[in-house]
Amino acid sequence: ALAGVGTRPGRSLRGAGYWTLGLPLLMHIPLARYDVQVTALAVLALLALGRSSRVSGAFAALGALVKVWPALVLLGTPRGRTTRSAWTWAAVTGAVVGLLLAGVFRNPLAFVRQQGGRGVQIESFGGTVLSFATHAGWPGKVRYQYGALEFTGPHVTTVARAALVLSAAAFALLLLWRIRARRWTPATPYDAALSAVLLFTVTSRVISPQYMIWLLGLSAVCLTSRRTTQRPVAALIAAASLVSAIAYPMLYPQVAACTWAGCALMLVRNGLLAVAAVLSFARLWHSTRSVVPARQPKPDTHRLPHGTLSPS
Repeated sequence: ALAGVGTRPGRSLRGAGYWTLGLPLLMHIPLARYDVQVTALAVLALLALGRSSRVSGAFAALGALVKVWPALVLLGTPRGRTTRSAWTWAAVTGAVVGLLLAGVFRNPLAFVRQQGGRGVQIESFGGTVLSFATHAGWPGKVRYQYGALEFTGPHVTTVARAALVLSAAAFALLLLWRIRARRWTPATPYDAALSAVLLFTVTSRVISPQYMIWLLGLSAVCLTSRRTTQRPVAALIAAASLVSAIAYPMLYPQVAACTWAGCALMLVRNGLLAVAAVLSFARLWHSTRSVVPARQPKPDTHRLPHGTLSPS
C-alpha cells in the first residue's frame, strides 16, 4: 500500500523504504506480536482518506476494535464533509462489528477493563523515574503482572495517576490544535495522526517495545507525502526503535534489575520519544496556522511636477 501510494504524482517512495528498513530494527518483535496487523489497519485508514472517507473511517474503526489507538488517525481529517463522513462511518462500523463480536464471543472488550488495573511498566516514562529512584533508596520492586514487568511499592499509584493526567492534557492539547487549525494540506491528516499517537505513547503508563511498530507505520505514511512536516520526527523514531531493541531483548535483564546501564538505556530511548513528541506537535501546530496576509506595499508618495501627490 505504501509503495502503491508512493508512485502517484506528488508522492514519494520514502514511506515504503522507511517501513521496509525500519521494521527490522525491532528484531523479532514484529513477528511475535500482532501489532503489525493493527498498524496496517491504521495505515490503510490514512491512505484511503484521499479517495474514500467512508473506507477510511471503516478501517480506523476496525483497528480501534483491536487496539483502541487507531481511532486517533481520524483526528486530522479536514473539516466539513470529509470529517463527518469518516467519523460517521467509523461509528457505524464500530457499532456493527462490536455488536457482532459481543454476540459471538464472551467479554470481547475485557481488555479495556483490564487496562484500568495496569500499573507502571518499567519501560514507560514513569518507570524510568522509578528506576532511578531505586538508586536513591526507594524500596519498590519489579513484578510480572498483566503480561508485563511493572513496579510495585510506595508512590507507584501516584505515578500512574500522573500519567493519566498527562494523557488527558495531551488530549486537550490535540483538541485545541484542531479548533485553532486553519490550514490543511494533503499531509496534515498523516502528520496529526503521528503526533497524536506519539503524545499518547509518551504519556502512557506502558511503553512496550511493540508500540514502536505503530510509530514506524505512521511515520512511513507521513513520508509518502512530499508536504509532510514530520521528516525529522521519523528519524528520531527510527533511532528510538534501535535503542528500544537494544533494551529488549538484548539488555532487558539490566533494565529489569534497574542497573545504571538499564536506567541510562531507558533514559535515552524515552528521551528520544519525548523530543520526537514535542517536535512533532510543534511542527504540526506551525504548519496549520492561518496564513498571514502579505504586507501591502507602501503608497507611492513621490511628488508630481505640480506639487501634488500621486493617487497611488
